Amino acid sequence: MDQQDLIKEIGHIRSMMEKSSKVLSISGLSGVLIGIYALLGATAGYVVVYGFDSRFDYRDHYVTEPAVINNLIGVALTVLIASLITGLWMARRKAKKARQYIWNPSSKAMLLAMGIPLITGGLFSLILLSRGYFSLIGATLLIFYGLSLTSGGIYTFKEVRWLGILEILLGLFALLFPGYGLWFWALGFGVLHIIYGFIVHKRYE
Repeated sequence: MDQQDLIKEIGHIRSMMEKSSKVLSISGLSGVLIGIYALLGATAGYVVVYGFDSRFDYRDHYVTEPAVINNLIGVALTVLIASLITGLWMARRKAKKARQYIWNPSSKAMLLAMGIPLITGGLFSLILLSRGYFSLIGATLLIFYGLSLTSGGIYTFKEVRWLGILEILLGLFALLFPGYGLWFWALGFGVLHIIYGFIVHKRYE
């Protein structure tokens, strides 16, 4: 075996080890779709709270009527459910095409790493909601979602971790400018997801 063949063999072994230790079934196109869902949800949320004729400027007041809050929760749950279904369906499709299993030790470890910050952030946001701190909810969701991505990013593509870092930074900016919370939310869950999805699709699919 000459040096060139040895390099190829080492590369093959490295690729096999990466496939066994990394979750590679995440679909870039699902990230694009999830980002689109988020933008549609942000638009619907804005209309629910402020109506069609309001200006897109800084908000230092928030509508607190129970009906409006319930409608916002409904929009958020719709986006969440649609995102989960899309992500899981496209991941299974990609894994099946590559003849891999979507549920393996790496995906279990990633789910645990991501689940703890996500559940904590969700519960913390519900506490803020019950206490009336509406201006902090968008920033809180961005920060804890970013922490979840950075935790789970070690088990999959490196772009996931970078997405998490950007989400955290956006969440911190949202805390500084709470009147633009919905804008930051749309930018983080919408625009960044779309960009991330296109990058992953181009590089790995």
